[in-house]
Amino acid sequence: MTIEAPETKIVESYRIACDGGEGALGHPRVWLHIPEDQGWVECPYCDCKYIHKDFADQAA
Repeated sequence: MTIEAPETKIVESYRIACDGGEGALGHPRVWLHIPEDQGWVECPYCDCKYIHKDFADQAA
């Protein structure tokens, strides 16, 4: 059995909200701040990785 990798999203803002995106199956909405020196942040609930568009070419 393999585990599916968490979702990665390219975003245009350094402050984003994540709610799991699955309606009733999601999680409480949290506001996340992408550090401008790092360029990405992961949601503590669903592990979705948000990458700022300026760092998209460095996405791993």
